[in-house]
Amino acid sequence: MALRLTGPDALAAPGPHAEASPARAAAVVAARAGSLLHTGDLAGYRGLFSEVAGWEDVAERDLGRRLLVEAALAAREGSVAVLAGRLAAVGAELVAVLEDEPCEPWLLNHAGVALYELGEIRSAEALFTAARRLDPELGDVERNLAECARRRRAGTATPQGLPPAVLAVLRDLAPRAKRIAAAARPATGLTLSLCMIVKDEEAMLGKCLASVAGAVDEIVVVDTGSSDRTVEIAQAHGARVLHHAWTGDFSGARNASFDAATGDWILYLDADEVLVDGDAEALRALTTQTWREAFFLVETNHTGELESGTATTHDALRVFRNRPGYRFSGRIHEQIIDTLPSGMPDRIARTSVRLEHYGYLGAVRDAKGKSRRNIELLERQIADGEDSPFLHYNLGSEHMAAGDHAAALEHLREAWDGLTPDGEVLLAGFAPSLATRLMTALRVCGELEEVDEVAAQSLRAFPGFTDVLYEQAQTARVAGDEARAVALLEQCLDWGDASSAYSPHVGCGTHLAALSLAAIRVGAGDRAGAATLLRQSLAFKPGFPPSLEALAGVLLRQRRPVAEVLDEVQELAGGELAPSVRFLVAVAVYEAGWVVDAERMLREIVAAQPSAGPARVALAEALLSQGRLEEAAEAAAAVDEQAGVKGAALRTEIFARLALGADAGDAAVASALAAAEGRLPVPERRALAAWAGADRELLPGASAPALELMLDVLARLQAFDAFERLAAVLEHAAIPEREKRERLAQVYLRRGFLDSAADEWLGVCDRLGADAAALAGLAEVAARRGLDEDAELLRREAELLAA
Repeated sequence: MALRLTGPDALAAPGPHAEASPARAAAVVAARAGSLLHTGDLAGYRGLFSEVAGWEDVAERDLGRRLLVEAALAAREGSVAVLAGRLAAVGAELVAVLEDEPCEPWLLNHAGVALYELGEIRSAEALFTAARRLDPELGDVERNLAECARRRRAGTATPQGLPPAVLAVLRDLAPRAKRIAAAARPATGLTLSLCMIVKDEEAMLGKCLASVAGAVDEIVVVDTGSSDRTVEIAQAHGARVLHHAWTGDFSGARNASFDAATGDWILYLDADEVLVDGDAEALRALTTQTWREAFFLVETNHTGELESGTATTHDALRVFRNRPGYRFSGRIHEQIIDTLPSGMPDRIARTSVRLEHYGYLGAVRDAKGKSRRNIELLERQIADGEDSPFLHYNLGSEHMAAGDHAAALEHLREAWDGLTPDGEVLLAGFAPSLATRLMTALRVCGELEEVDEVAAQSLRAFPGFTDVLYEQAQTARVAGDEARAVALLEQCLDWGDASSAYSPHVGCGTHLAALSLAAIRVGAGDRAGAATLLRQSLAFKPGFPPSLEALAGVLLRQRRPVAEVLDEVQELAGGELAPSVRFLVAVAVYEAGWVVDAERMLREIVAAQPSAGPARVALAEALLSQGRLEEAAEAAAAVDEQAGVKGAALRTEIFARLALGADAGDAAVASALAAAEGRLPVPERRALAAWAGADRELLPGASAPALELMLDVLARLQAFDAFERLAAVLEHAAIPEREKRERLAQVYLRRGFLDSAADEWLGVCDRLGADAAALAGLAEVAARRGLDEDAELLRREAELLAA
């Protein structure tokens, strides 16, 4: 006998649902096959193929056949005649199956193995070629073809000693195998149904449906109670719209759309997901692979705000065969993969077909109240008695999106503990994302020491997962260990971005790592090194807004002319700057002190996008910094009432009007103060109201920082009358006397009014006794006046008092 060409296929171990009946039934049949083969009962063994063929469940039947094939190919004991009989039996059964279902790469490959071992090289080669034609990624098939070519060149004959009965079977199987190989072609004519559930999605639904035009044969939309133009838009794109009462159960609505689908395949999308332009043909081509049961698409989730350019990628299972058993479970963050075949990795394939997902953008989530709604639904599942790591992962993720990191940490820890019962991570699709989100929550909540423990567990389970190193680097920066942060970020660049199988954050191994390194260089005063790293970041991701903004700031602080900086930034952005990016650059110009240039840029942005609230607020700030208070107030007042930055606009408007001498009797001031209710922090609003004379109650100590900041701005503008009025408010606030004097003295010192600063600190020492802060302040005044000996003496006295 010739040596086996392949070892038994490494059928994947049953997954988390290994107790499902298909796996049990197939395992029982496999055990029976082993006994029959051991006793030489080939007729009984072949009868098992007929038994499995009668099973209704497709996954059960497929797994059963595979285990029967492996049982025969794995059996090595016995004479040449015995082994040949087994190979002939399994070859005959596989050929019979393939005559009905020729598009089965795994079966084609294994039928080829059986024939190869029996010396039928050409028919085996035909089967291997057919398997490769269908699935070029199929394990062993290239090596099998190479071995066939080698054996033909060597002129190796059919193995000696084959029984006549086996030779007779080969004469029958060889031509049949060649006909099967010729017939094994990708399927044609299969249909694809797009299934969706929607509610009030008029803003994004049209773009989603337009992106799949030409790729799908049917659109089924289940509407759960829209009050906008959603249904009209869906129907305009040819959708069949079904109306389904919302019960708080995403799976129920999702499954209703599947029940109505008539296509051979199902694609499901949300309204805020878009097929990438140019990928429709590749999506359509997936329907030809009838040996598959499902496909993962590569989804990019845009996060934060669209202008930030931040995103994560993950493999999203979105396409699968239209079978009654493939249905979702879970009220929210519903899952379907648990119902798909396990133990047969080739049945579910990853693809390069791309989706863009905009539902995680802050503006989209805020507008739809997604986090609040999702938390309520997930908590309802817990109330119903459900409890799992996946449920806690989703709850933690929603709390994180809502900004409640303490609650997020509680649930993410619970999920992690559930996945690491013995200290090692149980493999689950959400585990990599859980790891990095837990590390983020730990860092934000100050639990820094635990981050490295989670990182070590994660890297053992997910080698090459760059995001883990990136999170460790951010934690090191928080801990003040810049050297370790640099080492970790440089390792991130060595590794590059992680595989999409880990659902990584895009850029942890490329542009984000370079951006973080640049920030460290800026902090160290190395602007040239920072500029180099920022250019590297932009080489990784041209036009990345945060890197463009940071580079503009670095170059401007090197005193490069604004026009020259804008030219380079535009070149690195790959063309004309988008308004959102131009705004970020304008902010960098402003912060670098080029206020007039910043004003010009901001006016251009506002002219192009009158509804751009952030640009209007920034313009108002630029005008305010030039002392053009009336213009600043008008620019701030022009910000739309619904804009997310309306609070900031009201702050600027009220400040500018009060600095001009207005008070609560002014209609514009009164209106702005009323509108600021709920939009500005209470201590800040009360400070403004007290300055306007509208709040006669004693101001709390919490208003002190806001008062100091406003006094600082007035001192910079040299608006002395307004300064005196606001200083009087500070005097009557419920703030300790020392703190009042210290805050005023610091304002004077920052703005160069050294005599006034010294008077405040000397007054403290005279009336309340010397303290470390007052002496340190007087030391700074002396140093700025060139009185070095006095400054040193005062510093020593301050240190003694502080000790």
